[in-house]
Amino acid sequence: MAIGSVAIADISGREAIERIEAALSARRITRVGFVNAHCVNVARRNTAYRAAIADFLLLPDGVGVDIGAKLLYGRAFAENLNGTDFIPRLVMALSRPARIALVGAAPGIAEQAAENLARVVPQHEIVAVSDGYFGTAGRAAVLERLEALRPDIVLVALGVPAQEIFIADHLDERHGTVFVAVGALFDFIAGNVPRAPRLARKLRAEWIWRLALEPKRLFRRYVVGNPVFLRDLVLDRLRGAGRRRPR
Repeated sequence: MAIGSVAIADISGREAIERIEAALSARRITRVGFVNAHCVNVARRNTAYRAAIADFLLLPDGVGVDIGAKLLYGRAFAENLNGTDFIPRLVMALSRPARIALVGAAPGIAEQAAENLARVVPQHEIVAVSDGYFGTAGRAAVLERLEALRPDIVLVALGVPAQEIFIADHLDERHGTVFVAVGALFDFIAGNVPRAPRLARKLRAEWIWRLALEPKRLFRRYVVGNPVFLRDLVLDRLRGAGRRRPR
């Protein structure tokens, strides 16, 4: 279903895992991302991001895109597939051992996330390749390390839209098979940022928890961005978007 200019896959977590497993088995390059209300806002205004995600498998993340789907199509997405829950679910479900590379986040976070993840899925090889501060000067070294490592899956945590643009512009069959833009995932796995209480997650209010933890960084995204997202949805509906059930 399209929300704004973004086509989001209306599939279950099981279907998403099956697609990714099939790509790994066939060594078929697959790019995966997660789309929330903020991503839709960015896509409306950032042509480079919009172009980058054109061939991604985009999964629905959060209550915002469900509100959009209900307004435009009369129903929510099949499942909320936020990356913080979906990636651990994916790696635990993989039928064969995999080599998984981590790129991004602040210094030391990818290493801690790799260590914590390896304890949960010891059948996989988890390798921290680089933090997210390599810049243009250090990009070649990151790509060379990935090429030498030949991972099955590369998790990229550079934030929206940098991570999606990095994947689209720089990662190909030399660097892995499945490339996933994961946002703040490493911070959560490393324990650097606590998850919202289970009740907040059940009520689809995790964004309020995150705003309370990081008000300066996330004020614009949520307090300004959420009303903009809703306004644009209403305008889309008035222009005739949605309602026809997508095939």
